[in-house]
Amino acid sequence: MPASLCGTWDIISNDNLEGYMVAMGISPGIRKIALKLKLKKVIEQLEDQYVIKTVSKFRNYSVSFREGQEFEEFTKGLDNRQVKSLVKWEGIKLVCEQIGEKKNRGWAHWVEEDKLHLELYCEGEVCKQVFLRRMGKSEEK
Repeated sequence: MPASLCGTWDIISNDNLEGYMVAMGISPGIRKIALKLKLKKVIEQLEDQYVIKTVSKFRNYSVSFREGQEFEEFTKGLDNRQVKSLVKWEGIKLVCEQIGEKKNRGWAHWVEEDKLHLELYCEGEVCKQVFLRRMGKSEEK
């Protein structure tokens, strides 16, 4: 069984976000702002239903899905595209394939050595992010 992704996670590293955003077609002004943000991930699970929230001072994004069930996703606040998404477990990774205008698009989350890893990919560009779990009662602040 894969390690639980649930919890609140603070970003500690962010490699190739610029390249990924260029591949996604995100404007230079938004890219400049996004590169300065300190992201937080909040991941919740109830049975096979997941909610993944990406939180920042600039924009927030939330996606809710059932593992193994395709769903329509509008990436509002990211690149504002309509995609068909399918999320499933592949070994220790929770992997999402997004079918739409952009090719080879999706992401993978997994926990390794008490850190949450996220790879975002689109049209050959890969952004690698690492998050550290927030501990204690101040977790949701």
